Amino acid sequence: MKVSEIKEALKTATAVNFQLPDGTFVPEHFHVTEVGMITKNFIDCGGTVRKETVVNFQLWDANDFEHRLKPQKLNHIIELSEKVLGLEDHEIEVEYQSETIGKYDLDFNGTDFVLLAKKTACLAQDNCGIPKEKKNLSDLQTTEACCAPNSGCC
Repeated sequence: MKVSEIKEALKTATAVNFQLPDGTFVPEHFHVTEVGMITKNFIDCGGTVRKETVVNFQLWDANDFEHRLKPQKLNHIIELSEKVLGLEDHEIEVEYQSETIGKYDLDFNGTDFVLLAKKTACLAQDNCGIPKEKKNLSDLQTTEACCAPNSGCC
């Protein structure tokens, strides 16, 4: 979900709820403690220089049990961040504390914001020798010419 998409969803939302991947919800008394833009400059394992920018929301479960973030307030925080920080319309990444700080992608199901588990991946699969399709060893045909001892296949 991009910044423009969350702002559009907040126009009609009656509450701001974040659902975790396991179906539970971030406690309703959470705070958005940070809104920022994070740029990551890196080199992938294939040697390609890359740059990734996300807008980051950090959620914090406080002991402030009477706190409820309203859609208009979150929209105001986002607009202020756009003005002061120069936020652009990037994908949103959400940080939320469990055993460690978890990072999630964000979606909206029409009622609630949904935190989606992020996955790692090799960005240079063509340079790393990773096969495009996984094959089961039992499906491979063996022949003496290919896999005989001292044949040079391994």
